[in-house]
Amino acid sequence: MIAIFLNENQTLVRILYLIHIVTVVGAFGPLFLYPRMQRAGETTAMAALHMKLAFPSMVILWVAGMGMAGINKFNLAETYWITATIVLWAIALAVSWFLIRPAVSDASAEARKKMSMGIGITHLIFVVSLWLMIFKPFVDGTYVLND
Repeated sequence: MIAIFLNENQTLVRILYLIHIVTVVGAFGPLFLYPRMQRAGETTAMAALHMKLAFPSMVILWVAGMGMAGINKFNLAETYWITATIVLWAIALAVSWFLIRPAVSDASAEARKKMSMGIGITHLIFVVSLWLMIFKPFVDGTYVLND
């Protein structure tokens, strides 16, 4: 059991990395379908998809990311790209819960506006987080690609 906390256990890091990437797809992928599903009146299916796939994927995404940070013994106070991504993840989670979730089961014009705003914010967060994860800015004042 102690081996999972050691830096030498790169197999576990790779498994967590795979889970992290798969859950990104599960968390952000369905958002591309929501506007079309809402126009088609598939609000029940959309609500189920959000609460059974997208939202749980966001939670597992965080667990896998924190697992990798813990195994690699990252100091979150010194790795600004991870800290910034955690803040963005928390914002995306709040947007998903407070804007998108209530709007997926409603076909009104107001719900469409809220969902569009939530999806737009979430996509922006996704792009910025992806940029942070790939380029790792703030590391010694330079950009560092994944090793």
